[in-house]
Amino acid sequence: MERKPQPPPGESAMSDPHSNPPSIATAQVHGQSVFIIVGGMEVVQARALRILAENGIAPLRPDQWYPLANVLNAFKLIFEKIGPSTVRAIGRKIPETSRFPPDIDSLEKGLRSIDVAYHMAHKPPIGGYHYEAIDRRTAKMVCDNPYPCDLDLGLVEAICDRFRPKDALWVRIEHDPKSCRRRGDTSCTYLITW
Repeated sequence: MERKPQPPPGESAMSDPHSNPPSIATAQVHGQSVFIIVGGMEVVQARALRILAENGIAPLRPDQWYPLANVLNAFKLIFEKIGPSTVRAIGRKIPETSRFPPDIDSLEKGLRSIDVAYHMAHKPPIGGYHYEAIDRRTAKMVCDNPYPCDLDLGLVEAICDRFRPKDALWVRIEHDPKSCRRRGDTSCTYLITW
């Protein structure tokens, strides 16, 4: 069942979503999701908290909602000051701190669950994570959310590690060079084979 995004505060649920798409300026992120930034920067957690505070995210509380624009600015600073490997490491931490229902027991279900979790942690969600099976051992994940592609690559890698099929020695993830948000494109596509 497809979830419909909720309108931002002050907008009517009856408004046409195509005439007034969700905006980064009004979108929010749940605090529990923001805590992942701190967890992903294990060695420099004080620096993570400082970067979040510089972007208006202080004090950090898991039950509070924060402006998405501030979180994205924090990621931009982490990328510029510390580097893409740290942003990727933050993405890899996301599944470590997430609880999965028992029915998430395959790579396909694990990858599909990313979009569900993303929609639960953002209001309104902008874009998402779109899984598409290509054949029995190949799939692609199109990420058209506003987060950095390094974060999404780390997240997809971690899900593939966690839910790697028992009959697969490895899962290979490649960033399709045709589209990249770092270049200003609207999405990144990851080709996944096992």
